[in-house]
Amino acid sequence: MGAVREGRVRTRVASAVDRGVPVVDRVVPVVVRRLVAHEFRALHSLGLWTVRRRHRLPEGARPFPYTEPQTGTMWVFFFVSVLETVVLALVIPWPLVHQILLVTGVYGVLFVIALHASCVTRPHLVERDGSLRLRYGALFDLRVPATVIASVRVERCYSGSGIVRVGEDGSLDLVVAGQTTVVVELTEGVEYVRPLGRRGTARTLRFHADDPRAMVAALVESAAPLTPERTAPTSPPGPPA
Repeated sequence: MGAVREGRVRTRVASAVDRGVPVVDRVVPVVVRRLVAHEFRALHSLGLWTVRRRHRLPEGARPFPYTEPQTGTMWVFFFVSVLETVVLALVIPWPLVHQILLVTGVYGVLFVIALHASCVTRPHLVERDGSLRLRYGALFDLRVPATVIASVRVERCYSGSGIVRVGEDGSLDLVVAGQTTVVVELTEGVEYVRPLGRRGTARTLRFHADDPRAMVAALVESAAPLTPERTAPTSPPGPPA
């Protein structure tokens, strides 16, 4: 009898959740929902980072980090946030304002660490079947089947500010510290979702990997048939003057 009652309770809870999801979708804007989801994923990544684990690494997949160019900047943000929190805690005399600023400052420090942790624990992946998974922390996640990858090469580009940049030519740049180092050409467009929910389709992907030549080699080894661009990646040009 106890098992039957427990099953009925679970069924009712699941039904209530299912009825509530459409209401949430109508009431809460998609941007707010995605921001909240990003926050929870980042905090989850902080836990993974603490125990030195990675997020969902399938068997046979090869991870490729991309955080090297931004690590120094992240730590600068961290120390500035800590300093700001301490200074405000010392100079603000009003108790209520002091508590609000202290909570906000501590959360800001935690968010900076969580953002970096999400990038460390969610590297790019080249999976066993040659498919590609591009990620930027908890903000961006794109799966590219091996069957649509036409060519891949090393090519350093400087794309300016912003994490996700979309070109009018159907290209998508996943930028780290203003640069990308790998270009993947596709035989057909793949759909992506930007951090705040906007959707698009891209046939050219540019992204950064800390070791771009190793990542290109992994894609070449995993996917076939090969193309000349895969076997002979181009040399990266120098930085802009």
